[in-house]
Amino acid sequence: MAITPIRQKWKSSMSDRERFNRQLHYQSVDRCFNMEFGYWDDNFSQWDIFVKNNVKSNAEADVFFAFDRIASIGGKNFMYPPMEEKVVEVKEHTRVIINSEGLLAEVPLEGGGSSIPHFIRSSVETPEDWKRIKEEHFNVQHPGRLVDIPALKKKFGDDASRDFPLGIDCGSMIGKIRDLLTFEGLAYAIYDYPEMVEDMVETSCRLVEFSLDQLLPAFQFDYASGWEDICFNHGPIVGIDFFRDVVMPRYKRIRAKLSGYGIDIWYTDCDGDVRPILPYFLEGGINCLFPYEVNSCTHPGELLDQYQGQLRIMGGVDKMELGKGKEAINGYMKSLEKYVERGGYIPFCDHRCPPNVKPEDYLYYLDLKESMFGMG
Repeated sequence: MAITPIRQKWKSSMSDRERFNRQLHYQSVDRCFNMEFGYWDDNFSQWDIFVKNNVKSNAEADVFFAFDRIASIGGKNFMYPPMEEKVVEVKEHTRVIINSEGLLAEVPLEGGGSSIPHFIRSSVETPEDWKRIKEEHFNVQHPGRLVDIPALKKKFGDDASRDFPLGIDCGSMIGKIRDLLTFEGLAYAIYDYPEMVEDMVETSCRLVEFSLDQLLPAFQFDYASGWEDICFNHGPIVGIDFFRDVVMPRYKRIRAKLSGYGIDIWYTDCDGDVRPILPYFLEGGINCLFPYEVNSCTHPGELLDQYQGQLRIMGGVDKMELGKGKEAINGYMKSLEKYVERGGYIPFCDHRCPPNVKPEDYLYYLDLKESMFGMG
């Protein structure tokens, strides 16, 4: 069933692609790039505007709200083939499963709400475990890692006529390893098995390089993306020295490949307080934060001022303020005004918008964003 938009696309004199590139390069634009990161799964069953209009996914919500288009493609940058998922036990409100990465995890039953899984045990606890898993699931030469370039060309069209920004996925150097080892497992492994963890980082880098070597010659990309969810409200879960000495050199290798094809915007999705490792993100070549959580870190303007001309931010609209009503929304949006005007900043909700935000307040926020930043 086709989704019928309830809003008009913001008035434009530039293509979405041109606008995105100019805004993140601190150049003048017709208006702000208009996007959002998405919504909790619960929103699609609890927000009446979604239920009544049969909107069931973030992709459908993008059409529903007539946001600017942005897309990203990539290869199989981590575990492949995935492990077989199994249900180990069903409880009253949860299931215990073995997931596609071999972790024993407890997750809510369907309809039980959105929640981060509780990980009980990793499939990798010792170097012997890693050796086996690496051979079975991290083979760079596995034929399944070959990217179907013709299919992607057909899906995303010709570079010259494409009117939306297209990014290349640069995967994860340490965030997915955290997923595989678990939070506690990574914290211990860095000290108990540092050579194993560095080999995991090196393997991750080689997998990304393999997909980049296939994709970079085939498309004219506008940006690069990545995922490193390794920070919480007190900073990174890995030591600063480890990040600088082990992770950052791999970023530099990836940055060299991107720069060779003219890609100079590279964002990573890292929640929490990124400030202790931000200098090494920048030195490694990552120059944009996404979706930039406010409450675990600071107002986006503080970092945009501190690293003016070096750093970009996408996100940073405090979801806690969105949940407080129209007056709070208005006040927070005004605090972002000068940063949108300066460039290098695209505002949207700092992660998935939660269901405690009232639909009418969310629509107010979208209206206010258009009136302030739609330049119309």
